Amino acid sequence: MRILLVEDTPDLGEAITHRFSGDGHAVEWVRDGTAAEAMLAGERFDLLILDLMIPPPDGFEVLRRLRERGDAIPVLVLTARSEVDDRVGALDRGADDYLVKPFDFRELEARVRALLRRGAGEAAPRQRLGGLTFDPAARRVLCGDAPLDLPNREFRLLEIFLSRPGRVFSKDEIADRLFGLEDPPAPNAIEVYVARLRRRLAGSGVVIRTHRGLGYVAEADD
Repeated sequence: MRILLVEDTPDLGEAITHRFSGDGHAVEWVRDGTAAEAMLAGERFDLLILDLMIPPPDGFEVLRRLRERGDAIPVLVLTARSEVDDRVGALDRGADDYLVKPFDFRELEARVRALLRRGAGEAAPRQRLGGLTFDPAARRVLCGDAPLDLPNREFRLLEIFLSRPGRVFSKDEIADRLFGLEDPPAPNAIEVYVARLRRRLAGSGVVIRTHRGLGYVAEADD
């Protein structure tokens, strides 16, 4: 999935970016409110991780403006400000969750997974289609009872398809979710990853069909 990180502490920004990029997410990292608002106005993201104490406009103002214009992107606030008034203020301005620094990366990852599920309309931590069971928390895919080993990009591609089974995803939409602005896909990259995933899903009861001129869709193979 595609994540926008707004964090002005270099070490922490690098650590979060490395952690989520290494897990196959496309992460864009900016360090101030002005850059954050420019990115949010021009790009599509699945999640915003927002520090409150950033160069102006601060995180409170970025969040207020975001919600005033009707943007419903899930927002996880990260901040060293632990006072109840700060937490209440962030939530009242439209934050979906709040994590106080310092934090354990396992908790950050769990909260991100929960918000991504909510943003995709999923309540359960596991998703099932055909003979597949997809468990993002354990980073595990089962074909029946047998584990199915997927590289990061193919795992995230399957996650995209299973977020909306039966929905057609265009190549551009898939590319936006799999690749960052500084990591543009090579020509025909989406076709290559879809072909690889199709081969790995053989016999799973899940097929990826091509809708010519529109994109791809994952469905149970009846």
